[in-house]
Amino acid sequence: MGKDEPPQNQDTPAPAANQDVVFIHSPVEQGEGFRVIRSREDRLEIGELRPTEHGRPLNGELVKLTQRSDHARLFDVEVLLPAARESSRSGPAQVATDAYRSNWEAIFGPREANKLAN
Repeated sequence: MGKDEPPQNQDTPAPAANQDVVFIHSPVEQGEGFRVIRSREDRLEIGELRPTEHGRPLNGELVKLTQRSDHARLFDVEVLLPAARESSRSGPAQVATDAYRSNWEAIFGPREANKLAN
């Protein structure tokens, strides 16, 4: 190393650019789960961590937690399935398959036959 070069410290790891960490705060009052504080993308969020149940819809993200060695309640977060975005529509999903159309016509007849005469 020359005198014009800056000193290099190999012992300090570089901080992660997008660090996603959760701190488990306390248990929830009703049911299973924990209150958490989450730090990601330079912001803090509060929420709840609940176990998944077969046949029940997810509310939020599906995550995998890896415990950190420096604290028992601090975990790294890996998002396995992002939160579903809410639809701007209300009501049931639109169905427009070929089977649906053929069954419609079998029951109600072709569209041209159902038009009202003026």
